Amino acid sequence: MVNLQDLAISISRMNKSFKLPHEKHSTLKSAVVNFRKRGYEKQNVLDNFSLDVKKGDFLGILGRNGSGKSTLLKTISGIYTPDSGSIKINGKLTPFIELGVGFNPELSGRDNVFLNGALLGFNRKEMELMYSDIVAFAELERFMDQKLKNYSSGMQVRLAFSIAIRADTDILVLDEVLAVGDEAFQRKCYDYFDKLKIDNKTVILVTHDMGAVRRFCSRAIVIDNGKIIYDGDTDGAAETYRDLNLKSTERFLEKANKKRFLESQKGKKSIITSINTVDKNGDSKVLFAPNEQIFINCRLNINEHITRPYVQIWFSNPGSLAIARLRVDSETIRKSRIDPTKEFDIEWIVDGIYNDGKYIISAEVDDESVDGIGAVEVLDDGAEFIVSGWDAPNVLIHPKKNFKIKQS
Repeated sequence: MVNLQDLAISISRMNKSFKLPHEKHSTLKSAVVNFRKRGYEKQNVLDNFSLDVKKGDFLGILGRNGSGKSTLLKTISGIYTPDSGSIKINGKLTPFIELGVGFNPELSGRDNVFLNGALLGFNRKEMELMYSDIVAFAELERFMDQKLKNYSSGMQVRLAFSIAIRADTDILVLDEVLAVGDEAFQRKCYDYFDKLKIDNKTVILVTHDMGAVRRFCSRAIVIDNGKIIYDGDTDGAAETYRDLNLKSTERFLEKANKKRFLESQKGKKSIITSINTVDKNGDSKVLFAPNEQIFINCRLNINEHITRPYVQIWFSNPGSLAIARLRVDSETIRKSRIDPTKEFDIEWIVDGIYNDGKYIISAEVDDESVDGIGAVEVLDDGAEFIVSGWDAPNVLIHPKKNFKIKQS
């Protein structure tokens, strides 16, 4: 049982939702006229959410966009009030979760330093002592007399972060602070994170940077649809987060493949009636594991005027680099004893030797009875599939391990 005195943050059975209006009104008149007709949809962002963060934890929070990460941080920081449940904070908490909060775009960078410092509880004399260090860390010496509205987003976040780290805090909450900084700024952030770990400070970091999570975090959670689906070490969190993204990509790709093919066939009677990747049972599949065989199914309705059909497919990467070509000539089709004037399938079985990445399949039907083999129909970018999970994803292919060991 965890001693409550050892906890920096304790969240118990918390719920947070928002009301989403069904109708949008562009004028005041339409809003007034349709006031009684307006409906709302309740969106549950955090659902019966519980989380304990120990003092000294460096906690990484991972999750896809819209999973509830930022809502969680804003609720912890007191910006949002939970609908139900409880949040207990044991110590002084400093949030850095929204670019520009506490800044006035019409004031200079110099004035905003003192304004933001006052919001953190520093008096003017204290800020004057810190000012040079703040500006040096942000690397904005030449810009401090310019209005903040003329700063880039990266300049603003550097300045805001440089001020925030001056606070003598027990708990620091950071949301994507590394996303808008350049390489030099990120190195400074890393040095600061190292210091936080040495000082045993409690840190909550939301980021998509798995390198930062593995390097700094002592623990990580993965959130999906307002619930924690993983809580443990950083390697397990990274794997869970990767699988979450792959599943989302898989769903998107399946829909995109159907839409792509339908649009390519619109308004014409096609010879290639479908092309897709399937598993060994013939079910649609777009995500393949290392060494898993890839089945590519191409359905054809050959025109009776094509006497010697010749079919080929090839795949390429998103950069249009051709990876491989597979073909079935007219003699092979003839020997298969099928009637080529009726709809039939060709299924290629490909060894799963290909590297992690996305692959695009194209197809072509030719007529060998035409001099030089004439292309009858070409389907560019007919379908896509993904290979993912190799231990060494930086090589081109992964040949089968056939070898002998012998002495001369």
